[in-house]
Amino acid sequence: MSRPSVLITGGAQRLGAAFSRAFAEAGWHVVIHYRSSREEADALAGELPSAEIAQADFAQDGAANALAQDLSARLEDWRALINSAAIFEQDSVTALDPAIHDRAMRTNAHAPAMLAQSYLAHARASSGRHVIQVTDQKLANPNPDFFSYTMSKHALDATIRMLAMGATRSADRVYGLAPGAILASHDQSEEEAERSHLLNLRRRRTTAQDVAQAAVMLAGGDLASGETLFVDNGQHLLSQPRDVIYLEREGAR
Repeated sequence: MSRPSVLITGGAQRLGAAFSRAFAEAGWHVVIHYRSSREEADALAGELPSAEIAQADFAQDGAANALAQDLSARLEDWRALINSAAIFEQDSVTALDPAIHDRAMRTNAHAPAMLAQSYLAHARASSGRHVIQVTDQKLANPNPDFFSYTMSKHALDATIRMLAMGATRSADRVYGLAPGAILASHDQSEEEAERSHLLNLRRRRTTAQDVAQAAVMLAGGDLASGETLFVDNGQHLLSQPRDVIYLEREGAR
């Protein structure tokens, strides 16, 4: 295979699908990971010039490591891992929900850390290998909403510099990619999302394509390892007391 390969977790839907399309357009062979959305993964792979699908349930112990080892054995030039699979569920800053917390930490922090470790231990690539951990602008602009989700993204953020320092070869890179509000989420309507996603410095909605193009740039570049790129039209530079879902409903402008 002459194309470099990339694994995109959660690559069949939402932001993950935008990553899949952007890498395909840039000439990569795309491995679309899915948990239960087999139909969507198959359909997307059929649209792309070079793609395959891979199933794994990251809530299961050992699933991330098994996926990485399988792909490492098969892919001769596996140059990038995009850890974008995530769950986004609401629980309270005054009443953590143990079930939501467990799901968030397993999917949003534990699985991408394990997958990155296994990738860096086993993957073959003709040039440097690149890990991109998709985090959130909430790292710099926290609020009390989506408590366990935000905790899990802070945990994922901690892996970036540690992996860069202790698990890489000289040509490898580990990055964070921190999007702002992009797609309608939780219980939002599209109309609410259109308004709430303008709550940033530029009053411009960040698109999935903006974030996907940034990922392609990082995966092919040679910036200093361990850094995080915010793609959010300046949202992380604000101090927002609540998630934009609720700021919009409360009439914030």
